[in-house]
Formats: sequence, C-alpha cells, structure tokens
Amino acid sequence: MSVRCAVLAGGQSSRFGGKPKGLEKVGGDRIVDRVVRTVEEATGSRPTLIANASAASRWCPGLTVIPDVLTARGSLGGIYTAVTAGEGPVLVVAWDMPFVHVDLLRALVAGANDYDVFLPESDGKRGLEPLCGVYGPRCAEAIRAQLDQEDYRATGFHDSVRVGTLALAEVAKFGDPETMFYNVNTAQELAAAEAKWRQRG
Repeated sequence: MSVRCAVLAGGQSSRFGGKPKGLEKVGGDRIVDRVVRTVEEATGSRPTLIANASAASRWCPGLTVIPDVLTARGSLGGIYTAVTAGEGPVLVVAWDMPFVHVDLLRALVAGANDYDVFLPESDGKRGLEPLCGVYGPRCAEAIRAQLDQEDYRATGFHDSVRVGTLALAEVAKFGDPETMFYNVNTAQELAAAEAKWRQRG
C-alpha cells in the first residue's frame, strides 16, 4: 500500500523547559533526524513535518512543514493535521521516539489495507501506541467531531472507525516494545535514552 508519511513535532515541550525536544541528541544524532531517516527507509518517501514553532522550517531542510489545522489540540490535533494534509492514508510517527524500528513501520504499512487506523499493540497503559501508526482518510471526520467536543484523547474516536492492530507478539519481533516506543519528554528521559543507546551498542 502506498502511504504518505508525517513526523509529529508539535506540542509545547513543557516538560522539557520549552525546548524542542526532538532536536536533542541521542547517540550523537538528533532524535528527529533518527525518526526521519527511519520513516524514509520504511516508505521510500520524505515525510511532512507537522510543527507549530516559528523556527520549524529550519529544523529539517528539505522537509515540508505544516502547522496544526486546529491549534492547542494536543497530539490528536497533530494526527488530524497529518490526515487532512493530503490524500490517502498516512504513516504518523512522533518526533521524540529515537528507537522506532524501520521493520516495524514497514509492518504497519503492510497491515493497514483493511483498516482506517492500524496501530501497534504496546505494553503501555493504553495497550496501543497511537503516535506510531497508519491513519486513513475516514479518520478525518471522526477526529474532527471528537476535537469539536474538546475531547483530545488520542484514541477517543476509535469507536467511529475500523481499527486494526499489530499484535504485541508481532511487534516484539522487531525489538523490545518498551524501547521502540520510548519517547523523550524530560531531561531525565533524555539521559535514559542515551543510556539505552549505549547499552544497545
């Protein structure tokens, strides 16, 4: 299946002192560069950067930057922007996941054909990872209706669309799910990510 791709770089990074967390480095590379490379390798195309910061156009030269259609709507607002930024399904990945695996992204694209949303299962509290998945065009109406109700839960619209999941056992074939979906929100988590990178060699 042919998909567009988008890297979500919105948010205020309030837990990171307001600094753009994706520009921090893990293993000597900026996290956003790691994510962009992985998305490009998985899909063969350049992602769009969904970002609101005035400096975002300078972060990743060569990437198209699109600000959120609806501001201050959290990560769901970023997903909505990615879905409505073009035609067809879109692979969405958060910019603060330094260890997301290329083969996981390929598996998500390959499995998304029969669904409006296709997400990997995780061992986190939601049981799914909504910031690493494929979203189809039918999500737009459902997400907009939820946002209009000021409900910003990333999975709150799922009852209105066809949702498929990549089983946790399949996800684990590409690496430790906790590590692959690890995201950096604080300086402490950045230090932990660096430690994880060193342990991985």
